[in-house]
Amino acid sequence: MSVKVHVVFYSMYGHIYRMAEAVAEGAREVEGAEVSLFQVAELVPEEALVRTGAKAAREAFAHIPPADPKRLPEADAVLFGTPTRFGNMCAQMRNFLDQTGQLWLKGALVGKVGSVFTSTATQHGGQETTITSFHSTLLHHGMVIVGVPYTEPRLLNMAEITGGSPYGASTLAGGDGSRLPSENELAIARFQGRHVTQIAKKLAG
Repeated sequence: MSVKVHVVFYSMYGHIYRMAEAVAEGAREVEGAEVSLFQVAELVPEEALVRTGAKAAREAFAHIPPADPKRLPEADAVLFGTPTRFGNMCAQMRNFLDQTGQLWLKGALVGKVGSVFTSTATQHGGQETTITSFHSTLLHHGMVIVGVPYTEPRLLNMAEITGGSPYGASTLAGGDGSRLPSENELAIARFQGRHVTQIAKKLAG
C-alpha cells in the first residue's frame, strides 16, 4: 500500500531545510511511501535577504519546489517545518496556512495526519510553544496530530544540549545561526518522519 507524505517547510538559513531532509529520509524508510518536499514562499524583501546573508544560504535548497496550499489534500500526511518567531510559527508559514480557507470549508484535510518540527536560536526560545500553537491550525482542519513518543530514546539524551520533545523534532541554531542540527536532533527528525508515515499508512489501510 502506498502512502503520500508531504514535507512543507520554510527555512531562512538552512536549519529547517536540514531537518526537513532528515524527516523525509525517515519517511522514505517506510515501504510504499511517496515523499515530496515543498518550501513555502518567501515574504522578506530581497535586499534584506542579501544584507543578512540569507539569500546565499537559501541557494542550498533553491531546487525545492514551492508549496501550493491546493496540493495539501493529495497527501495522507503533512509534516510542517517552521523556525520560531517569538514562540510562534514564522510569518511565511502563517501566510501559507492562511491560504487554506477553502480547504477548511470543504473539509479537505479532515483525517489527514499532521505533524510539526521547528528550530530556535536559543535553548529556551519557544520550541514547544511554536509546535503546540501550530497544532491549533491543524485541529481546525480536522487533522490527526502525531508527535514523537518516548519510544525514541534520543529524547532522553542528557549528555548534550539538544532539541527534540514529544511534540516534535527541533534544533538549536544559536544566536548567530552558526550551530547546525546535531546528529541527535537529525535522528529524532528521521524518527518523526518514519513514525508519522507509519501512522498514516495504518490509517489509510
